[in-house]
Amino acid sequence: MPGLRSLRNRLALIFALIIVGAIGTIYLSVTPRLEASLTSQRLNDVVTATRQSTPSVGEAMWPPRPLPRLDDGRAPDEAKIQSNRAGKVRTTAERISTEILVMAEGEDGMFGYTDSTPDGGVTASDVADVAREALETQRLASAIITTPNGQQAVAAQPIRDDRATRRDESQWVAVFADSLDDVQDNVSLIRRQVLLSGGIALVIAILAGYLVARALAARVKRLERAARKVASGDFSQPIKADSDDELGQLARTFNDMQDQLARLDRARKQFIASASHELRTPIFSLGGFLELLADEDLDEETRRAFLEQIRGQVDRMRNLAVELLDLSRLEAGALELRIEPTDVGQLAREVAAEFTPAAARHESDVELDLRPEPIELDCDPERVAQVLRILLDNALRHTPPGTDVRVSAARANGHVRLEVADRGPGINRQNMPHIFEPFFTSNEQAQGAGLGLAIARELAERMQGRLTVRSGPGKTTFALVLPA
Repeated sequence: MPGLRSLRNRLALIFALIIVGAIGTIYLSVTPRLEASLTSQRLNDVVTATRQSTPSVGEAMWPPRPLPRLDDGRAPDEAKIQSNRAGKVRTTAERISTEILVMAEGEDGMFGYTDSTPDGGVTASDVADVAREALETQRLASAIITTPNGQQAVAAQPIRDDRATRRDESQWVAVFADSLDDVQDNVSLIRRQVLLSGGIALVIAILAGYLVARALAARVKRLERAARKVASGDFSQPIKADSDDELGQLARTFNDMQDQLARLDRARKQFIASASHELRTPIFSLGGFLELLADEDLDEETRRAFLEQIRGQVDRMRNLAVELLDLSRLEAGALELRIEPTDVGQLAREVAAEFTPAAARHESDVELDLRPEPIELDCDPERVAQVLRILLDNALRHTPPGTDVRVSAARANGHVRLEVADRGPGINRQNMPHIFEPFFTSNEQAQGAGLGLAIARELAERMQGRLTVRSGPGKTTFALVLPA
């Protein structure tokens, strides 16, 4: 249904269904139980009155003698006796607010001797079954019956009197009856109140649900508009987080995501610009040297110098291409690690040995601070060696000649820590937040594209580790920390 596509309409409908379900549960479950409970209580009251008042009815019917049925013509003396007995029964009935009939069983079925309320709610024929059951079982019998005047709670108990000696005397039964009209009236009133209150609650719930849903939908709409702007590349309008609820948290998370996307977008643009610049410079240099080499008047020494320059630019382009490829694969998650048991101490010695010629040209020493016992670690040895190479190359590239470099490895607190420290001038405080960004370099005279530390950090994170730096005047330490 098109209308149910709206969040506010669906929430309002859900609130309405909850209220309707609650009303239906009360109306169909609670009120029938209430009616049954009140009916049972009324029947129990009639049974109690029957047990307590049956002896009084028996006294009213003494002395025992055959009496005419209620529907027979009466002789004057018999009518007088009947009237006296009926008066006593009526007095008892008025005292307990219950209709009382005295009945016996004749040849053609149960018939009544007297009725405290001749024009009342029940007749002898209405209660005949209950009275017969009481006489047959000689025990109290009770039931809820339906009469033309409505439902009645009925209880019947045989009348016994030790003064009765004749075996052929009629057996009587006292029948007590009380109307259930007031019970049904009370239940009907409660049902009407439930429906009325439920209707009011339903209207309030629908209105409140609609208003709340509309407010929520408006906030979600703002998120949708902001998401569309982000999708189009506009990161300039953050969402106002005006609450601490789930949508407020979502707005703050969305703003964090927008800030990160904005930084990534700026980094991407800077990356493209820097990569273009880094590639353009050696390409133009190569073009210029090639034009110079085309001059036939060049002497051999100058030609060899130009070739050395060309070789250097080619090496620079090759290194830049490899670094760009590595960084791209890392950011895309396409780099696979090959984990195997590795002695990282021995690995550090081997990598440090590779830099002996470079350190000699730099007039520096690469010192080793390694323990003789193996430092075993499950890792990708090639990637750990790559990070160490980057850190050693960075130390030699960005420090003055004659600056020594120290390499150390140790295990502590469930981690393996590989450090490369130099005694150079340190990193400026304003440059510290940017040293791991691609193409950033703090030394304009240093050779390189500024991708090494960015690659090293990505590799450390892929190996579930981290790359840290501490720097001050006279000492800079980079540390690769891996979980052991």
